[in-house]
Amino acid sequence: MEQANTDSTALKNSSRSFKDYLLISARGFCMGAADVVPGVSGGTMAFILGIYDELIGAIHSINGTFIRHVLGLRLREALAQVPWQFLLALMAGIVAAIFLLARPLKHALETHPSLVFAFFFGLVLASVLVVRKRVTRWTLTRIGLLGAAALGAFVLVGLAPTKTPNDPLFLFLSGAIAICAMILPGISGSFILVLLGKYEQVIGAVAQLDIVTLVIFAAGCVVGLLSFVRLLRWLLRHYHDATIAVLTGFMLGSLRRVWPWQDFTADGTLSLAWPAAINGEVILAAALVMIGVGLVLLLERLAEQRGATATA
Repeated sequence: MEQANTDSTALKNSSRSFKDYLLISARGFCMGAADVVPGVSGGTMAFILGIYDELIGAIHSINGTFIRHVLGLRLREALAQVPWQFLLALMAGIVAAIFLLARPLKHALETHPSLVFAFFFGLVLASVLVVRKRVTRWTLTRIGLLGAAALGAFVLVGLAPTKTPNDPLFLFLSGAIAICAMILPGISGSFILVLLGKYEQVIGAVAQLDIVTLVIFAAGCVVGLLSFVRLLRWLLRHYHDATIAVLTGFMLGSLRRVWPWQDFTADGTLSLAWPAAINGEVILAAALVMIGVGLVLLLERLAEQRGATATA
């Protein structure tokens, strides 16, 4: 089975053109942009853009054999067993988005948070409608899993940030935990960093090119990602519908964090609010919600058309 999947992946990558890889980089850019915003998950964007399953499979292919090949400087053998073109194109887009958008998005969140969150609220809301279709049959158990996951995510994203140590080990662990959230639709890795008290440190390191901090954080991300993705892929293979139901619940519950009008208590706990009056910014925020919804539905329609063309 694994060999068949490897051959299928190799065939898919060999048939891709330069334009295809540019489009993959563009999807990576969208994922990176989402990961910069606390409350939005890069995993959600991967789901929206139709590359989630391929992403999980590609990361899963980086195993012990691959690492032994790399350590033995057998790079040709190492690259032969992973879809490195896909991963390279995707990572190029993600890294470009993080370095290009970290400052402007941070500024936008400080000056016009309701507009930023409105757009992402529309994206996530429509994503819930799209992803739920991947469950072949809704049962009471799966509906219960969706509800439990939604409640858990709703509570999680309302928690107040905590004070945590500033030592390198905790920064490494923060990277490992946050990257697991980033790969899960609906759970924001950036918000997990906020809860862990490390968001400002990591964003500051990106803006100031603090290489030491970034290397430690990235090392934690790599270890966490390679470990967690194996569990996630196993769940998707053996309990696909139940897993998708849980992921959909995460996305539904996370809407609390991207509600356009937010308030915080004295201890930093998130509370939801309504606009005090209907003004230009409120109207623009509502329009951005609709744009976000429309964009996701358009992407779904295009994906369906591509699928119909491919099977014709």
